[in-house]
Amino acid sequence: MERITIIGGGLAGCEAAWQLAQRGAEVLLYEMRPVVPTAAHKTDLLAELVCSNSLRSDSLDRAQGILKAELRLLGSVILACADRFRVPAGSALAVDRDLFAGAITEAVTGHRNIELRREEVTELPERAPTIIASGPLTSPNLAKAIYAVTGQHYLFFYDAISPIVDADSIDMDKAFMASRYGKGEAAYLNCPMTKPEYDVFYAALMSAEQSMHADVNPDELFEGCLPVEVIAGRGHDGLLFGPMKPVGLQDPRTNARPYAVVQLRSENADFTMYNLVGFQTSLRWSEQERVFRMIPGLENAEFMRYGAVHRNTYINSPVLLQRTLNLKSHPHLYLAGQITGVEGYVESTACGLVAALNCLAALQGEPPVVFPRETVLGALMHHITHADPKHFQPMNANFGILPPVEKKAHQGKRDARTDVGKRCLAAMEAAINARTGSVKLA
Repeated sequence: MERITIIGGGLAGCEAAWQLAQRGAEVLLYEMRPVVPTAAHKTDLLAELVCSNSLRSDSLDRAQGILKAELRLLGSVILACADRFRVPAGSALAVDRDLFAGAITEAVTGHRNIELRREEVTELPERAPTIIASGPLTSPNLAKAIYAVTGQHYLFFYDAISPIVDADSIDMDKAFMASRYGKGEAAYLNCPMTKPEYDVFYAALMSAEQSMHADVNPDELFEGCLPVEVIAGRGHDGLLFGPMKPVGLQDPRTNARPYAVVQLRSENADFTMYNLVGFQTSLRWSEQERVFRMIPGLENAEFMRYGAVHRNTYINSPVLLQRTLNLKSHPHLYLAGQITGVEGYVESTACGLVAALNCLAALQGEPPVVFPRETVLGALMHHITHADPKHFQPMNANFGILPPVEKKAHQGKRDARTDVGKRCLAAMEAAINARTGSVKLA
């Protein structure tokens, strides 16, 4: 069997490499860092998380939680490492980013069937099986090579990351530990605001100088990761229904719900760094210090990473990709991760797994691996390959992509979604058990 080339050592690329290697395939994995750096990465570790350290909800009443459970059933190495190095985050799955990336790097580089080369790929093979998992920060040279084989224009959107502050610089007398509605352990630092404090903060945020380029089209911004100032620009109370919503929280000093709250989540297992949850921003660094230090408890905050906005690239998958994630025009070329138009760490991981299984199945002359639409994984793959190409935008895992299910009478939303989660996992288990041939799903 031919050796399979994978371009990109992020979450999708590492998952693909591991799945193939575990099934006996020889893998050549390319990662251009640190030889060629990117605008967002800071280390040379594989699977480095460049934005939040949260992989989002781990609950079965959330689509992201169901997708994680499905990937665990399929033996995902990314989820296994995330579970090993998780940090408290309430009902979410958050990780110590350095230990997490280190574990994946060790697993991939230590596998006897994987060869890692640290160099940039600038040309695509004409016939050799290849998985392109170069991520949203695909290098210009590789982007040109992909454009040459697709003949389609790229779509662009701007992604944003939140600032991180030093834990020792937070005034703990003004913040309190809690998770919304008391779910899970008290995993978030909460900085409460009164209405006068919020009004002053809002005015400062709206007048702050941004660094986003003037030619950015606001319509290109991904709705699931909007800069905080963009949300604020939609109305005075917009933040109160977004990242600063106070619902489900009670300030122990007043025994009342605050008017507004800024939540901070630990970035590592040692609790030395905290991320401002939902505060993705394009403000200039000096403005971030000025405005965000107006948040109670952050008056003397030391910024260990500033927020930023960077341009991400993804293809028009409904036009270009088959449901098996290979190009219609070049079936030996598979794409995986955010470049396909999925958004999120776990969604990218899922793409890597699907691309790997289908690449191997094709090489061994077996039927394609297509997961049922009744699973979140199957629904997500169906969406990115069947959505309206004229309005295709990045998509997270969510209940909206699943086939509609009739809700039981008098059943609450959470119970109904939990039932959907159970059905998804049952459908995934059935798909795993039904698969025949040498390319097993788990």
